Amino acid sequence: MRTDASDTGWLRPALFVVLAVTVFRLVMLAFDRTDLFVDETQYWLWGQRLDFGYYSKPPLIGWVIGLVTRLASDAPFWVRMPGTLFHAATALILAALAARIAGRAAAIWTAALYVTLPFVGVGTVMISTDTIMAPFFALALLFFWRCGEDRRPVFALAAGAAIGAAFMAKYAAIYFLIGAGLAMIAVPGRRIGWGNAALMVLAFAVVISPNVVWNLTHKLATVEHTMDNVGWVRGGAGLNFGSMAEFFGSQFGVFGPVAMVALLVGYFRRGADARALALLSVPPLIAVTVQALLGKAYANWAVAAYFAGTVLAVLVLPRWGRWLALAFNLIVTVTIPVLTVLAPWPVVNGKPLLNRYLGREELSTRILALAQADGVPVYADDRDILADLFYTGRNSGVTIYAPRNEGRPRNYYEQTFPLPEGFDGRILVLRREPLDCGAGAMPPAGILATSGVWSDRQIIPYVVDGGCLAARP
Repeated sequence: MRTDASDTGWLRPALFVVLAVTVFRLVMLAFDRTDLFVDETQYWLWGQRLDFGYYSKPPLIGWVIGLVTRLASDAPFWVRMPGTLFHAATALILAALAARIAGRAAAIWTAALYVTLPFVGVGTVMISTDTIMAPFFALALLFFWRCGEDRRPVFALAAGAAIGAAFMAKYAAIYFLIGAGLAMIAVPGRRIGWGNAALMVLAFAVVISPNVVWNLTHKLATVEHTMDNVGWVRGGAGLNFGSMAEFFGSQFGVFGPVAMVALLVGYFRRGADARALALLSVPPLIAVTVQALLGKAYANWAVAAYFAGTVLAVLVLPRWGRWLALAFNLIVTVTIPVLTVLAPWPVVNGKPLLNRYLGREELSTRILALAQADGVPVYADDRDILADLFYTGRNSGVTIYAPRNEGRPRNYYEQTFPLPEGFDGRILVLRREPLDCGAGAMPPAGILATSGVWSDRQIIPYVVDGGCLAARP
C-alpha cells in the first residue's frame, strides 16, 4: 500500500478522460438508428410496473429506467442513456480504488482502460443488468478495501449495502462475497474482522430482502428462471469442451486481448495487493467457465470478474502495454457507436451487420395498425414480438395478450399478460404457420412485409374468434 494513497491528484485527469468518452457516447447515442432490443423493451416495461422482482431478473434495472423515463421520455435514447453514465461512474470508482493501491498513474490508467473496455462499449449502446450492477460492485470493492485498511464498521456496512444494490441489479454480484471471503482468508491486509464481516453480510441481507420476499411470494420465479439458464441443473450435465473453449476465447473480446492476457498473468503475480485483487476477480471467471463446460454460457456472464480485474491488469501492464490496451479499446469505443449511427450500413452477405437490432419497431407498427383498423386486441406467442409490441404500442390503445400457460410461465408476458380464461371476442393472432380453427386454413388478415431481424421469418396475422385459440393446444 502506498503511503500517499489519499493523494487526489488523479481525479482531474481521470475525470477528463471519462467525460470525453462519455460525451462522445451520448452524442452518438442521440443519433443511434437501431431499435431497442428484446431485453431492453422488457426492462422498459418493468420500469412502467415497478415491483420488487420480475420474472427473469431482480428489479433495479426496471427502477432505474422507470425513473429516467418518467423524468424525461420513453424515447430509446432515455432508455439506454443510464448505461453510459453508470459505466462512467464505475470507471471513477475503480480509479479511486487503484489510487489507494498504487497511486496516481494507476488510477488514471484504470479509469481510461475501464471506460473504453469492449463490454463497456456494448453496455453503453444497449442497456443491460451488467451495466446497472457495475458501479455498485465497484463501490463494494472500494469500501471493502477501505475496511481492510482501518477496520471501521461504517465501511463494512457500506460494502454490504453496495453489493446488495449490485445484487438487486444482477445475481452475479454474489461472486463478490465469495471473492471477499477468499481474500480475507489468504491476504492478512484484507481481513476486516469477524464483527465487520458480519455487518457486511447483514447490510447485504437487508438490502436484498425485498427481492427475497418477492421471490418467496411468486413461486421463486426469478430463481427458477436462473436455474433454466444454468441448464444442466435441470437437464443433467455433460462435458462440452468446445463450449468451454468458445466461452473462454470470447473473454478476450469482452475484456480486450491485451487486458485479458495481463489479467491472466496477474492471477499468478506475487504481492498482497495483486493476490487480493486476483481473488476478488477470479471466482466468476472460474464458475462460468465450468458452467460453459457443463452446459452453455454467454460471453457476458463473467463480467463481474473485470471490475477488480481492470485494476489488476493495470498493475501488471508495463507503460507500453497500457498504451497498447488503450489503443485496442479506443478502436472498439469508436466503432460500436458509429455502427449504430450508420445502420443499416454496412451490409454483409446481403444483410445489415446489425440486422438483429433492426426491423422490430417496423413490424410492431404494422401489427398495431391492423389491430386498430379492426378494433381488436393482439395475441402473440413469440417473446420478441410481444416485447416490442408493448413498447411500440405504449400509446396505441391496443391490448396485447400472451398465451395462458397451464404450467409455469415461460416469460414475463405469460406471467403478467396472459389471455383471459374464456376469452371469446375477436382477436388478431400472429402466427408463423397457417392457422386452422377446425374448418380449414384461415385467410390472413393482411401482409406483414418485414425487414431487419424479421426479413427471413414469416409472420402471418389472422383475425379470429377467441374460441379458435381456446380450441388449440
